[in-house]
Amino acid sequence: MTLADLACLLPDASRPDRWRLVAEFLEEYRWEPIENRDQLLAGEPPSTSDERWDVLLAALAEHLAARDGRGAPAWSEPRRLRRFWFPFNTPAARVDAVVHAPAAFRRRGVFVSAHELEVA
Repeated sequence: MTLADLACLLPDASRPDRWRLVAEFLEEYRWEPIENRDQLLAGEPPSTSDERWDVLLAALAEHLAARDGRGAPAWSEPRRLRRFWFPFNTPAARVDAVVHAPAAFRRRGVFVSAHELEVA
């Protein structure tokens, strides 16, 4: 599954299902040979009809590319939120996200801890 494929599945999914789909994408990404992973991030995802999720996908693309020693896809650069978003919005999750959100997410205004991305 590419990130663009994931974006196509998100609009019709419930909130819990959205995170399940993100987890499936991350699992598939992990199993893909590192030399092929950039192909999963290269195509610009269509809008999910929710700016927050569109920005989250851009942050995810940058985060994963950086972990593999690559630069972020060009399409991801302009995507940012004007208002911070905490996808997991409990007091404990907010504190954890402020402290542990990866840089690609933080700079775009999406506060999700790295731990949440590992278990998403």
